[in-house]
Amino acid sequence: MASALVTGPVAAPAGAEAAGAQSPKILRIGVTQEVDSLNPFISITRTGTDILRANFDYLTVYSQQDYSVEPSLAESWTTSDDKLTWTFKIRKGVKWSDGQPLTAKDPAFTFNKMLSDETARTANGSYVAQFESVKATDDYTLVIKTKVPQSTMLALDVPIVPEHVWSKVADIGAEPQFPMVGSGPFYVTDFKEAQFTKMKANPHYWRGKAKIDELHFIYYRNSDAAVTALQSGQIDLVNRLTPTQFDALQGNSDVALNNAQNRRFNEIVINPGAATNDGTPIGNGNPALKDVKLRQAIAQAIDSKTLVDKVWGGYATEAAGYIPPAFKDYAWKPQGDEVRKFDLAAANKALDAAGYKKGPDGIRLDKQGQPLNLRLLAHAENVVDENAGPFIKGWLKDIGLNITIQPVSDTQINEATTRGEFDLAFSGWNANPDPDYVLSLQTCANRPNAEGKGGTPDSFFCDKTYDDLYKKQLSELDPAKRQDIVKQMQARLYDQAPLVILGYDNALEAYNKKAFEGFPLQPAKGVIMNQQGYWGYYGATPAGEGPVPVFGKNGENTATGADTSQAASEDSSNTGLILGIIGAVVLVLLVGGFFVVRSRRRTADERE
Repeated sequence: MASALVTGPVAAPAGAEAAGAQSPKILRIGVTQEVDSLNPFISITRTGTDILRANFDYLTVYSQQDYSVEPSLAESWTTSDDKLTWTFKIRKGVKWSDGQPLTAKDPAFTFNKMLSDETARTANGSYVAQFESVKATDDYTLVIKTKVPQSTMLALDVPIVPEHVWSKVADIGAEPQFPMVGSGPFYVTDFKEAQFTKMKANPHYWRGKAKIDELHFIYYRNSDAAVTALQSGQIDLVNRLTPTQFDALQGNSDVALNNAQNRRFNEIVINPGAATNDGTPIGNGNPALKDVKLRQAIAQAIDSKTLVDKVWGGYATEAAGYIPPAFKDYAWKPQGDEVRKFDLAAANKALDAAGYKKGPDGIRLDKQGQPLNLRLLAHAENVVDENAGPFIKGWLKDIGLNITIQPVSDTQINEATTRGEFDLAFSGWNANPDPDYVLSLQTCANRPNAEGKGGTPDSFFCDKTYDDLYKKQLSELDPAKRQDIVKQMQARLYDQAPLVILGYDNALEAYNKKAFEGFPLQPAKGVIMNQQGYWGYYGATPAGEGPVPVFGKNGENTATGADTSQAASEDSSNTGLILGIIGAVVLVLLVGGFFVVRSRRRTADERE
């Protein structure tokens, strides 16, 4: 069915209305994930973050070419000898989209709001956990003092909000008013839940106005519908294609394809005993899963190679560590005796030794003599979950576990996992060049409070050994030493098995060449959408208006040649080999997180 949907020619381009001199130039993007929130203190999903990255600027940004840190709202910075005081010089002449000046008071307000309000820490709280004070000493000087040296001070991936708007907001967790005031290349003008988010180019953007006038994110229930919309000219750009769709589009001369190494990992999370951040048990997870031996057996019974071949059609990399291989400085894989190879016989033997006897029907019994019946929450209409679920159910049956797959809506799976009402669940994250945030998601402190706020946990893992390593890496400023600590943390996660990495899928993207010349990729052979910044949208180039920008040092456009497309070639040959990550503390990270029920409108299967 997917092949039938995508083999036809692309109709008149969505950008065609831009042909008239007075018609706006619009980039229409098809997304298959609903926006959880457009509140920058709350939103943590892939689509919400993508939109907010275009709306709000940051102190520093990732470069388009290689993920190295570049100045943005902060044009320079210094640090004290003891690494406890950081002084940022805020760029002069920057204006908000409403024309008001942006000063050091705006980031000071942003960070201080996070320090004083637990709700404001929902999405990005780990960045300020070690802050002692934040002050604007004048209009262009921001001083941040930390309690301990912090390796992520140039990785403060926190959207800076305008004080003159947000200081008047009574409920910091509420949805914003439109139009939203921002300092990025675009600002949100209109939003309708499960329909669209519309943005306009910011005329005051300090780097200069974008080539396009408007940016629309249009929601589709699944990728089949989005690809059909691309064919018919209703949208110009789409990602998250299935392998079948991607292969079928390769013969379409009106479509450009991009197959890039992704920064995402896919996982099964295992409920090891959900609790709030004060240790109060919550949820109804099967208590047998508190046993590390059972979790390890589950991990050993899942075959990543089969999933890569059969579910992702080869457009993925086999599982290893928690940090995806795209970020090679921090990526880890088990070696020697650490390796837990897919082995059903070994998993069965381990469960026998751990005392999980099989009943007459072949289903193992827990220590209280109850059958090990486990729920596997899956996202309805998600191709990966739909295709991988039967494999996982079959393998776990072979080791004596009875698995019931429960396909539910994004909202339902969010609510269930946030309340700890799950046994196993499909999940996934878009990881970061700097690993701190995704590592923080496995800490005891990142579990939510009794109201479901203040933290964004993944599996509810809480382990002193892991927590001690987390604190150690956060304060380690030597790149090589920090990398070693991060790898020790991944080894601990692997050993304790609160989650099972399934694999790392490629980003499969397509755009309409009739409408657009191309888009800047991040990194140089990376992705168009879901970047760790805004380069792909900011540099979107309508057909005939090339060359596509290449943003060099400090974000200046260095494009001079006639080659107008930085996206993948038509033969889909540019598998995006991520460039080497720049070492030291100058790496920035994206926000990740689970969903807080009372703070989200909608949710989805992957986070930023």
